[in-house]
Amino acid sequence: MTFIIGIGFFGALTFLLTTVLIVAHHKLTVAEDPRIEQVEALLPLVNCGACGQAGCRAFAECLVKGTAKPAECTVSSDAMKQQIAQFLGVDVGTAVKRVARLACNGGNNVARVNAQYIGENACLAAAQVGGGGKTCVWGCLGFGDCEQACDYDAIHMNSNALPVVDESQCTACGDCVTVCPKELFSIQPVSHHLWVRCKNRELSDEILRYCEVACTACARCAMDAPDIITMENNLPVVNYAKNIQHRMAIQRCPTGAIVWIDTDGTVVTGKDSKSVIRQAPLEAMTS
Repeated sequence: MTFIIGIGFFGALTFLLTTVLIVAHHKLTVAEDPRIEQVEALLPLVNCGACGQAGCRAFAECLVKGTAKPAECTVSSDAMKQQIAQFLGVDVGTAVKRVARLACNGGNNVARVNAQYIGENACLAAAQVGGGGKTCVWGCLGFGDCEQACDYDAIHMNSNALPVVDESQCTACGDCVTVCPKELFSIQPVSHHLWVRCKNRELSDEILRYCEVACTACARCAMDAPDIITMENNLPVVNYAKNIQHRMAIQRCPTGAIVWIDTDGTVVTGKDSKSVIRQAPLEAMTS
């Protein structure tokens, strides 16, 4: 009899708790705006994060709330952005075009190696073995992890084993930034015309033995454009916040380490920059 009473008690208690949970669920549940799923379906669903949100779902929520504009999805086509705007009854808006930029110009025709790496054909793997074999410890290893990681066909390895970004295809998703073991990529607005394509921090011309196009910290760019360029850790740093840019900064750079990038992606070096003619890989350094 006691056993039956116990079962009845626990059964009643279970029923009571279940009822409380059901009532609480109905009382506390916030109805989700059905437009979120509809807007999400109009997005690319690649969850690249280029819009600044964790993924397409989060971006759809922001669009419905009115805290984001369709134009901020750099992966969507213009037609899809317009469709989202019409569905929500908002303007498409504008977004600053951003692209991936590489802080290295040391292809194998100008930068030497001091060891031959044999192993998995990947930058990440090579970087674990003595830094990858390149004499410049800051330089691109050239195995193309970034090219493989790019889902938008925006990065291609050139004949000198150096990645080249097609800015017209780049969506600023940041996958290349994440995958590069040397941290050479960063996402930049295309309005940043002045660009330092080197990360060498060695102070002297000795670096030219390793890479002919490296920054030597000569500071000529900072001297010629002190209003926007300062030297930090032996590298020129452009103060983009001043919203001032001019080509004077690149003219006397002896190696072309600092360049001007036109709106169409054309790279312009200064008049004193060394012309690189050699296309064949350099021989490995000998001790």
